[in-house]
Amino acid sequence: MANLIEVDHVSKAYGSGTSAVTALRDVSLSVEDGEFVVFLGPSGCGKSTLLRLIAGLSSVSAGEIRIDGRPVDGRDAIVGMVFQSYTSFPWLSVRDNIAFGLELAGVPKPERIAKADRILERVALSRFADAYPAQLSGGMQQRVAIARALAVDPRILLMDEPFGALDALTRVDMQSFLVDLWIQEKKTVVFVTHDIDEAILLADRIVVLCPHPGRIAEIVKVDIPRPRTIDQTEDPEFTQLRHRLRQLIFGMAAKAA
Repeated sequence: MANLIEVDHVSKAYGSGTSAVTALRDVSLSVEDGEFVVFLGPSGCGKSTLLRLIAGLSSVSAGEIRIDGRPVDGRDAIVGMVFQSYTSFPWLSVRDNIAFGLELAGVPKPERIAKADRILERVALSRFADAYPAQLSGGMQQRVAIARALAVDPRILLMDEPFGALDALTRVDMQSFLVDLWIQEKKTVVFVTHDIDEAILLADRIVVLCPHPGRIAEIVKVDIPRPRTIDQTEDPEFTQLRHRLRQLIFGMAAKAA
């Protein structure tokens, strides 16, 4: 497969002079078209910063990020973003929330409503099309956020700890939902988490980041066959990989202390 995302010796600093804080230093990686990559690491390692740089929400201090061979310069139409917090507009119905990006793009109303309804069916929310976000559970609200990102048909879905605020059972359900959707939609997914089991359940490859400043400690390929379920988390292959990732993360934390 061809590389869809290329991060080439990227650094990011905030501030200037003696007060400057380096959030990322000399990060290089690539993500193939259709791949599911997870950024994993402790708080302060630059996971979300790197995701925002790929999204074009922030600019690099050094190096370059390319998407489909083109340097990132602001938001790219082929990139969709899902955040941890629920980002639906409370005054709009579920259908209108999903159609909002299409409206901004100038898509005629009949076409955008038809597309929103198709996506609602894909994410199993058709019967809630006329509901408002406050009437939905947390998991359903995140499905709306994912559906809204999918509405503009991006090739890349960037997800910043999207299930972090959910309870444990809903989180497991959403992990399974996301993998099924990824298989159906054939999108490239880059997903941020600090949860080791979540990373193993979801990823083709796990990019382990270390802090102060953020940089790549290791990129780990997940060879556990799909589909992966929560029932496998105590299998020997899963526990061995969990142990390896814990050693990496906690070893880095000890060095940084």
